[in-house]
Amino acid sequence: MGSSPPPVLQGQDLSFSVGQRVIFDGINIETYKNELVSIIGPSGVGKSTLLRVLGMFVRPTRGRVLLHGEEVTRPTPRIALVHQSIATFPWMTALDNVKLALQGRGLSKEEMEERARRALEVVGLSGFERFYPKEMSGGMRQRVAIARALAGDPYVLLMDEPFVHLDELTAERLRREIYDILFSEGSTLESVVLVSHNLNEVVELSDRVYAMRGSPARIVGELTIELERPRNQYNPIFSEYVSELYSMLSIGE
Repeated sequence: MGSSPPPVLQGQDLSFSVGQRVIFDGINIETYKNELVSIIGPSGVGKSTLLRVLGMFVRPTRGRVLLHGEEVTRPTPRIALVHQSIATFPWMTALDNVKLALQGRGLSKEEMEERARRALEVVGLSGFERFYPKEMSGGMRQRVAIARALAGDPYVLLMDEPFVHLDELTAERLRREIYDILFSEGSTLESVVLVSHNLNEVVELSDRVYAMRGSPARIVGELTIELERPRNQYNPIFSEYVSELYSMLSIGE
């Protein structure tokens, strides 16, 4: 009998406090190769803070984060974050926005240009390199932000409500494509951690889901989504998964 593959990212016994208030406590979470993991929970439960702790953008009160078995003690280019606000700089072209992620990496201008162009190609924006954010739709700007995160060749991508500020049609189109974009051939990306309030979105995208609730918040459930892709929200099994996640969040209310 073969041994299980090692986790890519692990959060071990993570706790976070603000003053005397414990936001979450005793959180254990892990991701595996080629896996998109979602974290769900009520507003204010600490999901976005947990996401930032996993990237060591915020330090936990207790616990540790491991990447490929090595402890992470500070932010690293190997763990990238895409914010819910569509973070593009209006005075920079799409190409220059992406090249920002490559500064300070010891790359030549030619290498930076090539990698930034390749990242824009991966997210479907070839031909838009010289466009400024004001010339692009919200969905295109979010693709630029994703390209910037991918350009640094991370192993893990953390995504905090990446579709929340897009209109529903744009969000639906990007959700349909995002899994193939993130795990495209030649990508260094091994795992994605998504925070979302949208349970349909979570079932559409996730391989596995952690549910958080309580005060302090803890992991109250874990669910593996076993549906072939692309996933159809009108499939009765899809709806059953959504209902199961809703039940996880409603226990005790």
